[in-house]
Amino acid sequence: MRKWLAALWMALALIPSPSLVAGTVARVSSDTTWMSVLLAGRRIGHLRIDRVNDGKVVTTTQDLQIEINRNGKTIPMAVLTRSIETLDSQPLGFYSRSTLSTSDSTVDGRRLADGRYAVTTTVAGLASQSTLSWPTGALLSDGQRQAMAGAASRGGHYALSLFDPASQDVATVDIEVLGNERVSLPGGDETLNHQREILQTPRGAQRMDLWVNDRGETRKGSLDMLGHPLDMLACSQACALAPVENIDMLRASMVDSPQSLSRSMRQGFLRYVIHVADGDAQPVIATDEQRVTRLGGGNWLVDVGNAVPGGQAPPTPEDTQANAWVQSDAPEVRVLAAQAVVGAEDDQQKMIQLRDFVSAYIEPHSRDIGYASAVEIVRMRAGDCKEHAVLLAALARAQHIPARVVTGMVYADHYGDSRQVFVPHAWVQAWVHGRWQSFDAALGHFDSAHIALDSGDGDPWHFFNLTSLFGQMRIAQVGAAPEQAATVTGGAVATRN
Repeated sequence: MRKWLAALWMALALIPSPSLVAGTVARVSSDTTWMSVLLAGRRIGHLRIDRVNDGKVVTTTQDLQIEINRNGKTIPMAVLTRSIETLDSQPLGFYSRSTLSTSDSTVDGRRLADGRYAVTTTVAGLASQSTLSWPTGALLSDGQRQAMAGAASRGGHYALSLFDPASQDVATVDIEVLGNERVSLPGGDETLNHQREILQTPRGAQRMDLWVNDRGETRKGSLDMLGHPLDMLACSQACALAPVENIDMLRASMVDSPQSLSRSMRQGFLRYVIHVADGDAQPVIATDEQRVTRLGGGNWLVDVGNAVPGGQAPPTPEDTQANAWVQSDAPEVRVLAAQAVVGAEDDQQKMIQLRDFVSAYIEPHSRDIGYASAVEIVRMRAGDCKEHAVLLAALARAQHIPARVVTGMVYADHYGDSRQVFVPHAWVQAWVHGRWQSFDAALGHFDSAHIALDSGDGDPWHFFNLTSLFGQMRIAQVGAAPEQAATVTGGAVATRN
């Protein structure tokens, strides 16, 4: 699993792109900016920004391409976004193409006569249609650039609502103008205006520093990812396209365990004390299997055990609906789901049979494919825990069982060259017998060594948004939960679904 890409894609969405300053003489122009992308000082890819202004419309294209290493395997990924705007920053259309697995996923938004946008989302060749009302005040690339250029001369604080074509999400950021600074770049020193963006999330504040020139063009961007600096630096094409350097992202996303957890401990109830650097950020969610108590000072008490009702809200209609990634309405998904549940007497038995089916269906030790949709997984029969979870959620929904994809961590005695660590992981929650229960198709069972950080609909952008947590989270204590915790959870051993 690679949740640590979130901050990189957030950076792509937040970096304003070059264009003409509002009020300049209209003329056809185009230019290209290249940026090198580095993590912990090692080059992992590049960002190319193309701007075309025909005197009436500004078209900005950002093409991010990176290569990441996961446990010795190199994985290429790419995200291209395009925004079309009037000279005064009114949105006309947007497009994105994400290469997260063996096939592309695209989002194409076109403005209608009534001001709304017709959006076509295509994943694994399957297209879905929707209509979007433009979020009030949301800006695309050139609107962001113009706002930052104006703020550089005024100083102080201001706020922006930034629209990301890839996820169709709006991020409202507070920005502080810190003033002009001399910045060292690969091509030489430049005097740039330093602006700091703060995005408030349920997981705490996410900070990104930008250095822009007097036209509002970003020349440097910096944020923290997994406890390491992620930098984007404007440079020449040759510099940006230089060979990438190896960095094991999976090891960087692991969280050390303070002690070994035996099989018997994992099958019982476990209590954790989790510390986060941002004391206001809640690192985990409350579920029907996981109870969370704030201790103060950045510490959180987390008890994990058997599922009982009341830990989280019951399902909504969206939990049984198909979407672009959990394609439960696809014929091939429905056929597999029907085959897998033959003989099952209730939803509990159906989920166990579906879990076992997915465990056997995806080939053991199959290749890492990034992030695939349910239909892609059916066709390839390959993937890691993410693919196990997405396919299981789709099969459950095809059987009208509410299901969510959970993002979290699981304990491993050994993982690659690491020992006694919690590694990023994904599994499924299903609504069975009036409560949410967890089913892990990748490992074949669920136990108390699973820590849930979030749950969602299987969309990769939701999945990736936990990146910043791993750089600031530490498990301070872990051990068997006291007897009173077991009583709260029904006095049974942890569910092994």
